[in-house]
Amino acid sequence: MSSLVLAEKPSVAKSIATVLGAKTRKDGCYEGGGYVVSWCVGHLLGLAEPKTYDERYAKWRYEDLPIIPDVWRHTANKETAKQLKILCDLMKRADVDCIINACDAGREGELIFRLVYEHAKCKKPIKRLWISSMEESAIADGFRNLKDGAGYDNLYHAALCRSQADWAVGMNCSRLFSVLYDASLRVGRVQTPTLAMIVEREDKISNFIKEPFYTVEINNGEFTAEREKVKDKQTADAIVASCNGKTATVTDVKRQEKNEAPPKLYDLTTLQREANRLFGYTAAQTLNCVQNLYEQKIVTYPRTDSRYLTEDMKGGIPVLVAAVRGVLPFIGGGVPVINTNQVINNSKVSDHHAIIPTPTMKGADLSALPTAERNILNMICTRLVSAVSDRHTTAETVITVECDGEVFTAKGKTIINDGWKAIEQGFIKSTGKTKKDSEKPSLPDLSQGQSFTV
Repeated sequence: MSSLVLAEKPSVAKSIATVLGAKTRKDGCYEGGGYVVSWCVGHLLGLAEPKTYDERYAKWRYEDLPIIPDVWRHTANKETAKQLKILCDLMKRADVDCIINACDAGREGELIFRLVYEHAKCKKPIKRLWISSMEESAIADGFRNLKDGAGYDNLYHAALCRSQADWAVGMNCSRLFSVLYDASLRVGRVQTPTLAMIVEREDKISNFIKEPFYTVEINNGEFTAEREKVKDKQTADAIVASCNGKTATVTDVKRQEKNEAPPKLYDLTTLQREANRLFGYTAAQTLNCVQNLYEQKIVTYPRTDSRYLTEDMKGGIPVLVAAVRGVLPFIGGGVPVINTNQVINNSKVSDHHAIIPTPTMKGADLSALPTAERNILNMICTRLVSAVSDRHTTAETVITVECDGEVFTAKGKTIINDGWKAIEQGFIKSTGKTKKDSEKPSLPDLSQGQSFTV
């Protein structure tokens, strides 16, 4: 007897087949070692169009709304219908006694598998492969610890509910607004609120009224202090005239040491946001890059909302950090103190931990990666080293100065320990980009009551 392993993509199926010893390539699958390994090609089935339920829905009419199916139907994607038939035939094979769901370990991966399983009217037992890395050791360990498929029923129902809600909102609201306004208008659960945010922001920009302001500064050749902004030039000129050449007195000096904690590891959303800021990549481009890196076994599973690792990963972090530092030429110096506890929190990891590089990365030919994928990988590697590094420590000084009844303030900062920021700045510099210097200048050693000529 054999187990049928169903992966989400051909490349993933090939990696799994290699680990399982399924070396014989057949039409739409690999076989060997007691396994048949096949694959989906994304979503093979999707929710049916309204006209599938009733021909009258082929026309968009107000009186037909809302359209809510009593029993939801799915239709096959015409472009991948051949692979769907292969999977259905494999599930019905007499020698296949177990189906292993090896689709991506997440909500959508569960939906992709279950729709095929339901379409084939399969009743054979389901086992679930749940892994966060495509490394051979991770795959092998996952197969040694297969889960009962029933434990993921609610994940499937959540994905199914999400897809049905999207359909109900999209199909009904798009028809409603198109009919009401006599125009082809698309309305969706995600795109419409997002569009509303863009419109609101654009409206604020368009209606923004510029107001000039003036800043009065005083200095003694060693440092500069600044007054609160003034709205009219006449007042600003009057302050300049009244203070110029006069004596200013330091009325207050406050010094405080501040620590800035290292950044957390990347989840997908944070990675997408920062990749857009640094390189201008869209969310889809970043996801595509990190998905490719995942399939090449260079990084862990990308579709995660966690920014932490689990306790059982603690022992491997120092080795991984050392491996990462070896491929990041912009990080100098020896291996720093590694604060693993900063990235460990079991309570904040649900389905998948944060995105991190894998040990396999060390032996990969990273120079052969496309530029975008290499940039994303460098971001992930830099973030790992930064996240376990020391805090960035500074001494901040705020000096208050009074001159002819006007109050001026000077702020300065002295770096005590660069910590994680040295790593981040090294990465920014390696990209050829510049980061706006927001650091405050250092200030001379002043004390309360000290005077100087402006």
